[in-house]
Amino acid sequence: MDIRAKRREHGSEIAVIDTDVLYEEKGRFRVLEFANGDVQGALDLDDPDRIVLEYPRAIAHLMEQGDPPFERAFMIGHGIGTIARHFAGRDMRTAEISATIAEWSREYFGYDGPAVKVGDGRELLAAEPDGSLDYIVLDAFTERGTPWHLFTREFFKLAERKLNERGAILLNVFGKGRRDSFTEAVWAGLSETFAHTRGFALPADGPNDATNRILAGAKVPIEAKPRQMAGFRPSDPEIGTVLEDGMFGYGGGNR
Repeated sequence: MDIRAKRREHGSEIAVIDTDVLYEEKGRFRVLEFANGDVQGALDLDDPDRIVLEYPRAIAHLMEQGDPPFERAFMIGHGIGTIARHFAGRDMRTAEISATIAEWSREYFGYDGPAVKVGDGRELLAAEPDGSLDYIVLDAFTERGTPWHLFTREFFKLAERKLNERGAILLNVFGKGRRDSFTEAVWAGLSETFAHTRGFALPADGPNDATNRILAGAKVPIEAKPRQMAGFRPSDPEIGTVLEDGMFGYGGGNR
C-alpha cells in the first residue's frame, strides 16, 4: 500500500492510496478514502474507464434507461469523478463540498471534465433553473456521516422543482438491511414527493448488517434491468417518518 496524498479538511482526514488488493480483488487500484477506511472512489489503474465499485455502476445503468437519452444531470458529491467521466459529452453539473477532493480528482484520478463547483450541494442545486434537470444524483458522505439536510422534506421539494417532467433523483445511502430509521425516513420523503419510487440493495449477511442502497424517486416509472444492476436487487424499505429541516436546526433557504 502506498499513500500518495493525505490531508485534513472540514474535520475529516482524506487520503489517496495505491493498493494491489481492493475488496479481495487483485490488481492495481488507486482509492480515495477517509481515515476510517471508507472508500469514496476507486480507479483501476490498468483500465481507467472501468467503473470499479458496484453502486456507481448501478446508478449509471439507471441513468442510461431513459428514452430519449438524458441531456443534463446535477450531482451532489463528485468524489473522484467516476459518473461524470462516464457520461463525458453530456451536461454534467457537479457540486463537491471538499475543494481538496475536487482538486485530487484531476491530479490523481484523471478527471478532465467540466469544472466542479465547490460548496454546499443544496445551495448550489437551488441556483439551477426550475425544470432544467433530467437527473439529480446524490452521493454525499463525510467521515462524520451523512449530511442530513440533503434528505429532508424541504430538500426533496427543491429537487422536484429542479427536475423536468421526466426527471428522477437517485440516492446512494447506507443502512441496516431491515428497520433502519434513517433509510425509512429517506424513503418516506421520496414517497411523499414523487409519484414513482424504486429501491435497490446489495445483499446483506443479516438483517442488522449495513448494506448499500440506491433509492430512486421520479416523475415517470423507473426502468431497470436486474442483470445490469451490479448485484443490487429490488428492495423497498419500510416507510418511516419524514425528516424536516427544523429537526436539525437547518437555517438555509430554498425551500
